[in-house]
Amino acid sequence: MPPKSDLNKAGTESSDFPTLCETCLGPNPYVRMSKQELGAECKICTRPFTVFRWLPGQGMRYKKTEICLTCAKGKNVCQTCLLDLQFGLPTQVRDTALGQRSAAPTSAINREYYAQNMEGKIEEGHSGALSYGKADSAGKELLKRLARSDPYYKRNRPHICSFYAKGACNRGDECPYRHELPVENEMSHQNIKDRYHGTNDPVARKILASVASASGLEPPADTSITSLFLTSLPATVTENSIRAFFLSAPGTTPNSIKSIVLVPASKSAFVNFADRTTTEKAAERCAASGKVELEGKEVKVQWGRSRPKKKVDNTGPLSSVAERELATHGK
Repeated sequence: MPPKSDLNKAGTESSDFPTLCETCLGPNPYVRMSKQELGAECKICTRPFTVFRWLPGQGMRYKKTEICLTCAKGKNVCQTCLLDLQFGLPTQVRDTALGQRSAAPTSAINREYYAQNMEGKIEEGHSGALSYGKADSAGKELLKRLARSDPYYKRNRPHICSFYAKGACNRGDECPYRHELPVENEMSHQNIKDRYHGTNDPVARKILASVASASGLEPPADTSITSLFLTSLPATVTENSIRAFFLSAPGTTPNSIKSIVLVPASKSAFVNFADRTTTEKAAERCAASGKVELEGKEVKVQWGRSRPKKKVDNTGPLSSVAERELATHGK
């Protein structure tokens, strides 16, 4: 049997021009780029790819492509900031609003196989793995409201000078880095793979939390609440249809839902989740979708309430500590 002709086809990637958003490209219409064949490995599929480097504008830092063109087209994101090209939002916000699951593998087992298949689809004329035309109109309207109308060039500022933070920078105004003290918060711990796959992205969590708060689905202060309450359910709804709706959310597994209590008489249901984090993600997904529909009817979603604490019965026999105090002090 002759060997396969494309045995080493998925080894590298070569491109003539990058896929970038308007913010990363910069305001300069005459930007100059340097091109380096096989300059680095893609931070997603680990294949060597063509690296582009450029200066977006005066007073900004040099930027370069971080992922290959195939991975960027597969998720319709910028090769540098990994934000959605159409809305300028993190992929976790986009996928949650549109109810889409990421098909890209997160492990190293078959990511090269997936990248090779995506490259073949792109060569055949497919634009990528996403189709906005078939998405829910309410989700697209929400993304349009959240999207920025103008480029955010502040994102291209130089990094903070590490020597200035230590009090050891002696360059003064000639230092190409920013002389500011770093702020330690949730936004300072961002990961490029989490941004691409849409999991545990702090920027996306902040956006989704604001959407949930505006929709009346803000998480309650009591962290023991891990359930959602559904009302105005259609008469034909079943436990399986409710489970299928919540399992369709990105990053949700069958073990995420602990139980579902359906009450047909009041047309309501309680969805109990395994932990608080999963419950918050489900509430954010319901808020980002604009409206929740089951069996073709719109359903109202709200957080469950905490269970009332059991009252301690003080009329029973005295405890050993109380008996000892009574014997000692005689009261």
